[in-house]
Amino acid sequence: MLRDDVQIVSVDDHVIEHPTVWTDRVAAKFKDSAPRIERADDGNDWWIYEGEKAGNFALNAVAGKHPKDFGLDPRSYDDMLPGCYKIEDRISDMDIEGVWAQLCFPNFAGFAGRTFSASKDNELALECTRAYNDFILEEWCGHDPERQIPLLTLPYWDLEASIAEFERTAPLGARSYTFPEVPNRNDLPSWHTDHWDPLLARCAEADIPLSLHFGSGGMPPVSSEGMSTNFTVTIAAFATSSMITFAELLLSPVFHKFPNLRMALSEGGIGWLPYMLERTQEVWTRHRFYNDVHQDVSPRELWDRGHLGGCFISDAAGIEARHTIGVDKIMFESDYPHSDSNWPHTRKMLVEALADVPDDEARLMCEDNARKFYNFPRTS
Repeated sequence: MLRDDVQIVSVDDHVIEHPTVWTDRVAAKFKDSAPRIERADDGNDWWIYEGEKAGNFALNAVAGKHPKDFGLDPRSYDDMLPGCYKIEDRISDMDIEGVWAQLCFPNFAGFAGRTFSASKDNELALECTRAYNDFILEEWCGHDPERQIPLLTLPYWDLEASIAEFERTAPLGARSYTFPEVPNRNDLPSWHTDHWDPLLARCAEADIPLSLHFGSGGMPPVSSEGMSTNFTVTIAAFATSSMITFAELLLSPVFHKFPNLRMALSEGGIGWLPYMLERTQEVWTRHRFYNDVHQDVSPRELWDRGHLGGCFISDAAGIEARHTIGVDKIMFESDYPHSDSNWPHTRKMLVEALADVPDDEARLMCEDNARKFYNFPRTS
């Protein structure tokens, strides 16, 4: 069971950037093009970037609402909890739901900063990436460093710029960087190339993990209806992206080259892990000899060494299979304020889900594993 003294650490939540995150921080020459909020005639708020509409909130800011009130329709800041975008209120909402610490992914900027990868002006994209990171370090996480884990972005479309931003921000307290789960789906080199080696080497040396949020490599390959009139198909299929990422990484050279490197499969769930562990191991056993794959260390061995971490919100199948997965490889996520969030009942539902789990295992999955993975020690 989950004891009262466990400080729940969630490794996947989201910040809804407030309206002046970028206009407060970018150089004067970029202010007209940088992300800003405009209120439409219908009362909804839209991000404007490079002079064009670039996004709204929709399902990304529905914590506290009944599922009957969910939808893809535009929303305004007035139609969401202040904790979505105000750090003081976020801490209060965390106290209400019984979560001690969060690691928050971007919203407008995209799970891995993907919004800026499509910019017309590359210099502007770099400026916006740096501004977002400064916001996270100084304002969002700086408000209460015990309660927020600094997750930053990189201009991954430019390797040299990514290395420069890593070297600028790692000494400032970065605990992780969000990164595209399958880079080749963003028209970049895959995990099987040596393109990313200079960046991965720095992550490994600094002991800073990458966080690979599902969807950061694009939408799952579903029907046109599944992308539009029946979006439930897309939502249900998102975890398949994490399954593909799992196979790409464990059958690639990445962890053979960098034995200290870690990556989290953020929001991917864990119930599928036993099958994929078995399947990749079987495929490696039978097919490695005629493929360009490492022949000495198996996928299961790489998994057992802790290179990847699995994350769950509500996952009865995964909890039941925790010993097959490895209890020390599992971390909890609350997903506030997205549509999978159980706010304000997060701790209550987690207590119920772990009722038959030994105390020491529940503590590992809900606090200790995350603190170790993200180098975020308990101080109180």
